Amino acid sequence: MESLDANFPVRHRKFSLESKGNKTEIVICSYEDHILVIATQIGAVGAILHARKEEGMSVEPTFSVSVIFGKRDEPMLIATARRLIDHISSFVPSKPLVLSLGLKDHSSETLKEIVAAVIENRLW
Repeated sequence: MESLDANFPVRHRKFSLESKGNKTEIVICSYEDHILVIATQIGAVGAILHARKEEGMSVEPTFSVSVIFGKRDEPMLIATARRLIDHISSFVPSKPLVLSLGLKDHSSETLKEIVAAVIENRLW
């Protein structure tokens, strides 16, 4: 079920998907200065990551991803944030991403499904 509430002061979209038997709730919020994506299978926030495009002279874009809190030794979570900020920055280069992943299943299949669903329902 998808919703887009025009009365809420921040543009947002909420929807869910089923991944490997786990219901995943996803909320995307487009603030003036950040994109917030929350994906949860546990009904709470999980690891929170911050990702942004680095400004520089390089032809190839570089991205900075840091774990604000949560598991710091989960390379798949960092890869997920990197994939999303790569996509977001091609549309809005100056908006960083705050990503919350509260997942039971950290498999690459589940994370790819979440990335695809967020991109399909993007607000940028």
